[in-house]
Amino acid sequence: MLKFAGIILVLFAGTMIGFLQAARFAARPRQIRGLLHALQRLETEISYGQTHLPEALMRISGMVPYPLSDLFANISKSLMKDSAESGETVRECWERAINAHWPETAMKKGEKEAMLRLGSTLGRSGREDQLKHIRLTTLQLQVEESAARDDQNRYEKLSRSLGMLGAALVVILII
Repeated sequence: MLKFAGIILVLFAGTMIGFLQAARFAARPRQIRGLLHALQRLETEISYGQTHLPEALMRISGMVPYPLSDLFANISKSLMKDSAESGETVRECWERAINAHWPETAMKKGEKEAMLRLGSTLGRSGREDQLKHIRLTTLQLQVEESAARDDQNRYEKLSRSLGMLGAALVVILII
């Protein structure tokens, strides 16, 4: 009876590990799409609304799902209070927030590097130059989204299957 319970637990754990990995493959393109939406909103806020960056980022945080909402809210709050008190630049606030919140996302290094490059240009140049950098980042993220969709199609089902099969192998070895 105890052995049977152990077998069930091992099968359940292996299957859940596979499903969690598959969920990360599915979440990555969705989060990149949310990031693209946020950058389009930022572009609109800068070009037409002529909104200050902290206010624009706070508005965007209300329009995108978690974990991106926390990322943009954190950047906005840092720009509103920390930079005024400590003299931090937009780049420093942006990098600190990206590095703090990136592990919560399913996104990879390519997306992070594109966002860090964008943060290093925001607030340092004119409106037109900032819009060019936002558009460039958008193009880079679209390429990453395409790769993420390919990975999802290739590995999502595979990871589910490997989770179950790995658990079955452990069960066979136990028996």
